[in-house]
Amino acid sequence: MKQRIITAIIAILLFFPFVFIGGIPFYIVMFLIGSIGLIELLNMRKMTNYPIPVFFTVILLWILLLPNNNQIFSGIDTNKSELTLFIVLILLGYTVLVKNKFTFEDASFLVLSAIYVGLGFYYFMETQALGLEYIFYGILVILATDTGAYFFGRAFGKHKLWPEISPNKTIEGAIGGIILACLVAIIFQFFAPVHSSLLIVIIVTILASVCGQIGDLVESAFKRYYNVKDSGNLLPGHGGILDRFDSWLFVFPFLHFIQFIS
Repeated sequence: MKQRIITAIIAILLFFPFVFIGGIPFYIVMFLIGSIGLIELLNMRKMTNYPIPVFFTVILLWILLLPNNNQIFSGIDTNKSELTLFIVLILLGYTVLVKNKFTFEDASFLVLSAIYVGLGFYYFMETQALGLEYIFYGILVILATDTGAYFFGRAFGKHKLWPEISPNKTIEGAIGGIILACLVAIIFQFFAPVHSSLLIVIIVTILASVCGQIGDLVESAFKRYYNVKDSGNLLPGHGGILDRFDSWLFVFPFLHFIQFIS
């Protein structure tokens, strides 16, 4: 626990100044974090044995992370969708060049991994650009959900939520996470309003809390399927980037999809 706390404090001190600064420094940090998260996911399936496809997958990730109004796209007659398709065709063509030693399933995994990580962090960056109050609302909802789930689960947990994927999570813990997330969101709303209606904030918080827990379970399912304990070891006591950002990759896109942030 002591190591987890120390790592968390150091990570906050290193990361959040860039969130406040924004601009190019923030984008550089997010591109770096996203790239590390992608490599962690590819390592689970031992995909780093294919350096050429991995190289193009990282390029695809960077394309997805770019803001839509960036200067790169303004100079050429193309867009993200076309460049994504181009990378997909390269990966499929590579399966032929190596005579299916690199398969269609491998190519599909790489593309979906880039989309999963890339769009998650893209919407986090979009949120930062629209206002710090939205960033901290989303982060506090996620942290409150994790904290509430942990303590409610330890105190009242009797019914397993999904033991095949995450044996320690309970239904009582999941409900406790939602309750604490709502309480934190209500307090935050009074200091930094994110919507004109408190009722809407509560409803969105409930959905975002559920969404964050699903993101956590998705990452747990990856680790269970690929038989790894953590996504990486970059953060002592916490695991890897994906172990810490798994809920973020679901919550921030969700807040944009429902147009709570727009």
